[in-house]
Amino acid sequence: MTIISTRPIAGQKAGTSGLRRKTRDWMAPHFLENYVQSTINAIGGAKGKRFVVGGDGRFYNAEATQIILRMLAANGASEVIVGRDGLLSTPAASHLIRLNNTDGGFILSASHNPGGIDADFGLKFNMANGGPATETVSDEIYAQTTTLAEYHIAQTPDVDLSIVATSDLAGMDLKIVDPVSDYAELMKTLFDFNAIQTLFKSGFRMRFDAMHAITGPYAKTILQDMLGAPSDTVMNGTPLVDFGQGHPDPNPIWAHELMSVMTGPDAPDFGAASDGDGDRNMIVGRGAYVTPSDSLAVLAAHAHLAPAYAGGLVGVARSMPTSAAVDRVAAAKGIPAFETPTGWKFFGNLLDAGKVTLCGEESAGTGSDHVREKDGLWAVLLWLNILAETKLSVADLMAEHWATYGRNYYSRHDFEDVPVDVANTLMDDLRRSLPTLTGQSFAGLVVGDADDFSYDDPVDGSRSVSQGIRISFQGGARVVFRLSGTGTQGATLRMYVEALETDPDALHRDPQHALADVIKAAHEITDLQRRLGRDTPDVIT
Repeated sequence: MTIISTRPIAGQKAGTSGLRRKTRDWMAPHFLENYVQSTINAIGGAKGKRFVVGGDGRFYNAEATQIILRMLAANGASEVIVGRDGLLSTPAASHLIRLNNTDGGFILSASHNPGGIDADFGLKFNMANGGPATETVSDEIYAQTTTLAEYHIAQTPDVDLSIVATSDLAGMDLKIVDPVSDYAELMKTLFDFNAIQTLFKSGFRMRFDAMHAITGPYAKTILQDMLGAPSDTVMNGTPLVDFGQGHPDPNPIWAHELMSVMTGPDAPDFGAASDGDGDRNMIVGRGAYVTPSDSLAVLAAHAHLAPAYAGGLVGVARSMPTSAAVDRVAAAKGIPAFETPTGWKFFGNLLDAGKVTLCGEESAGTGSDHVREKDGLWAVLLWLNILAETKLSVADLMAEHWATYGRNYYSRHDFEDVPVDVANTLMDDLRRSLPTLTGQSFAGLVVGDADDFSYDDPVDGSRSVSQGIRISFQGGARVVFRLSGTGTQGATLRMYVEALETDPDALHRDPQHALADVIKAAHEITDLQRRLGRDTPDVIT
């Protein structure tokens, strides 16, 4: 056991979900060690405590796992449960924390960000409930990074993590587990596997794009081995340290290979994709892409068809930028709907308090009270359970949903790599203009209300401010502006546009056409083209 002298490293402040930086930053002397020790200090030390450790397998995952294990041993942890080869999807890690009643977990991932030595790496701490660290704990971690003077690490050889076994590491019990098995068993308790097996036996065809990320082994085990899907169902199913030089973000832009299959002449019935660490999902039918906001609403409307939710939902929650489609389902079912800031940690209190069963974000994250993270494969299985019970295609299910609840046309426009000062100035100027916007007309739309979203947690009373700027127009349309908290270079300005349509003859338009006036109004309000030097987003979802 050794104590290494160090000094604070600037900029180790977590974003929406842990600390994400360029991989080479993490590989620099003391960078990873400083952040791990600061996390340990922030939670009151590791002595006698038990943890889960695992990650998405991106470049530096293996090396960082060994360092974290040696540091936990040196800090007196009594036991660590680690995924074989240092691998765990984020929802599987959350489940292991809860299943084994540990004191938390270290999850190595930069989620949907690209991987590789010249790409991104990340680390976050999840609490004993299985969910991301609260804002209070995250703030304390950052405070520790600004004063850290030493860290503790055991000088031992690397541990062989390739075999499921229990061993001793410098006096700490080390339990290496299969990363898939416990998660797969949990899924069996939630869904009607017999109904889904029957669906596949009927000739139903599916493609799942694992994007060379962590969900490949999970999808192969559950979809192909347990549910009987054909052996070619999972594509790009081998996890690679650089995700095959792809961008593991499940949207139509980056999952273009899957989209080509689903819009081709011999398209399967159902398509899905997940991201780098397995917590996000994309749903698509034959020629029918489902937005994450619509997916959340459909799942809320039909969750009762799966055994785990047969008794109905106690409530739903969505992040503020997510469309209000799920709110309309909740109103029809007579259950509460909560609007929270972006970040899964805000759902944790609601889930722990039993106020909601289902929650989701527009950025392709959906989950329930089975874990305290969003869960990509879980969402896919719930969709399969619903399709098995309704006997409808994805397109028909969406048409039925819109006819019942109306359609919230919705789109997100991402302007990436914006100079940080330009992005901050735009947002600051927009905040200052909010009191004057009400009643003004832009692109023929009149502003009805405008505010900087604040959230008062109904469970613990905490208040979160400056969570995104909302501008609502008379008639129900709205636009939201916020800066992404998941990037590692420059700033990403996100613009979310939404408009409700209830006319039965106008439910099947192209979303960009349906939202054209709202998009134009948003550009006028912010003077976007002049400020950014461009008016075309890098990514539209």
